[in-house]
Amino acid sequence: MSQSGFPLSKLFIGLTLTGLMTACGGGGGGSNNVKPSSTPITSASTAPLTSSATPSSSSLAQTSSSIIPVVSSTPAANSSTATASSAGAANISNFIVVDQFGYLPDAQKVAILRDPQDGYDKSRSYTPGATLSLVDMNNGQVVLTAEAKVWNKGEVHSTSGDKVWRFDFSSITTPGTYAVVDSSQNLRSPTFKIAADIYKPVLKHAFRTFFYQRAGFAKKLPYAEMGWTDEASHLKPGQDPETRLYDVNNRAVGVAGSEKDLSGGWFDAGDYNKYTNWHADYLINLLHAYLENPAAWGDDFNIPESGNGVPDIIDEIKWGFDWLKKMQNSDGSVLSIQGLSHASPPSSATGRSFYGPASTSASLSTAAAFALGSKVLGDLGINDYAADLKTRATNAWTWANANPAVIVHNNSGIYEGLGAGDQEVSVKDQTIELQRKKTRAAIYLFAATGNATYQSQVTGNYGNRAQWVDHWIENELVSWLYYANLGGADATLAANIKNQYASAMTANINLGAISADSDAYRVSLGGDSNFTWGSNRSMSRKGTSFYNLISYSVGSANSDTVKNAALGYLNYLHGTNPQGMVYLSNMYSLGVHSSVNEFYHTWFTNGSALWDRVGTSTYGPAPGYLVGGPNPYYDWDGNCTSSSPNPGCGSAAPNPPKGQPAMKAYLDFNTSWPLNSWQITENHNDYQVAYLRLLSKFVN
Repeated sequence: MSQSGFPLSKLFIGLTLTGLMTACGGGGGGSNNVKPSSTPITSASTAPLTSSATPSSSSLAQTSSSIIPVVSSTPAANSSTATASSAGAANISNFIVVDQFGYLPDAQKVAILRDPQDGYDKSRSYTPGATLSLVDMNNGQVVLTAEAKVWNKGEVHSTSGDKVWRFDFSSITTPGTYAVVDSSQNLRSPTFKIAADIYKPVLKHAFRTFFYQRAGFAKKLPYAEMGWTDEASHLKPGQDPETRLYDVNNRAVGVAGSEKDLSGGWFDAGDYNKYTNWHADYLINLLHAYLENPAAWGDDFNIPESGNGVPDIIDEIKWGFDWLKKMQNSDGSVLSIQGLSHASPPSSATGRSFYGPASTSASLSTAAAFALGSKVLGDLGINDYAADLKTRATNAWTWANANPAVIVHNNSGIYEGLGAGDQEVSVKDQTIELQRKKTRAAIYLFAATGNATYQSQVTGNYGNRAQWVDHWIENELVSWLYYANLGGADATLAANIKNQYASAMTANINLGAISADSDAYRVSLGGDSNFTWGSNRSMSRKGTSFYNLISYSVGSANSDTVKNAALGYLNYLHGTNPQGMVYLSNMYSLGVHSSVNEFYHTWFTNGSALWDRVGTSTYGPAPGYLVGGPNPYYDWDGNCTSSSPNPGCGSAAPNPPKGQPAMKAYLDFNTSWPLNSWQITENHNDYQVAYLRLLSKFVN
């Protein structure tokens, strides 16, 4: 797909709360009219667990508005094949949902049992038996029998449209492979494990997506897995090593004589462009992920740099920095964006690469990333590299200080067609947002240099930001918490930050929601209106906001309460959701029953015989990508309601995701314009780093 025609897939990533309505719901009942979501599996069977009622994504335009999402696909044999016990022969039901990877031995462990009352599956029903069992799937032994407890006196959970029960098996700590079984109805959950290292292989897959997102780097065996190899992309004449300044009046060739070598970096999302503001934020978040739990990050993630004595996350961070350094001009300013051509696989792209001019926001974001990188890498003894980053950080700060309002909207006006999404500060709050970027850069520059100039910027611009703690501003708040733990921080300000954060965490949207048990799925986002484009990123950040209490020694909340609160959000992303789906792509090699089978990505494009969909294409998409997740504000393109709609529109917007309770506004599809699946299933490095930060807290 040519760059100029690439859809604006990130237009609404920065949705605010303004104008979003909170949904509400009422009560409802259930029955014993159980309709299992899959066929029985015994030790002699390895048949795929598929839903025959589920259309493929390629047929979306021809279907009605009653699509049932995929709840299962082609699982690994060890998730569907058990011993010759009654538990092994039971139907795997998407009415009994669990974290399909498993649980830590000392963690809270809760299976969710769901009876749909509203949404795409409301015609199906389930009521748990009088007791349920936890069964050891290796020997068929029942290790726990208990009653499922109804949530909220049987009221319907409006966010999901479900009536919910919980089955708590936290008392079981013995490592092993288990399933929750409703023997009275011959139903069970997918299998899962209890183990201290259960999330380490998940972290490896999820982290390795950055390797697959590398531009200008060949994906070869043994580092790329079979099926996802490719030659180095965007290195042809006129591409990244010869990137030209964009010219809206001459889009084909740009500005002659303006060539720069901007090779490297990461594809940003399902599109291949590289956005400086966002890229800098990924680096900052990856650095914090390392600092918050270095023990999670080994030198064994099977990337080309593995085994060099440096944690692989630091190697990947350096890859990201190497591109960002190329984006910096000699005067310290930093270019705003690089737009790339698109094709599947990436190496087949042939179009030119273009860049946008320097901006104040890009320079400030880069200053922050360079400064934190210089501090972290310097502490690791990577001294020359760290010293260079420190110099670059101060140069970027100096230029931004002298040029405080250079704005580049990279997909409109004279830069229309350069990028898919606008990373610039908002027009409405331009001054405020630039000041916050400047202060964030000052935090990390102070950490790297100890210079009083940066300290003054920090102490003069706190603005009581930690009085409100929520996922919307978690990226900024972690910078303030980092500052509050610096040895040279202003003592009064540091105490104020921590006290305000601790106090805000007791609010009804945070620990208050946990103590009140306000969400049936144990993942309160503070209201249905917070389910927007990228809700899985919100879930990840929300979980991390709890764990920040531990990471940054804030307040006095019980550590087990905090850890279990954070884990609830991880469990949701791993299958404890109304879809019963792991929201990571193609994770069947780790034994899950149902994970993302296809998602919006230029490489794994719709209709690809090799990469489109697990179980249909030869390989399906690469594993480990976190998708955007449920988005009740999804809609098909405006063209579909015009007087001359595109034939791809079909007769109605796909439902789901449209017209569903917030948690059910999801469809496992990969259909681009005009059905715009990117609003639901596109990956984004911002989602990925948020997830990695949360997941890595529970890996050692």
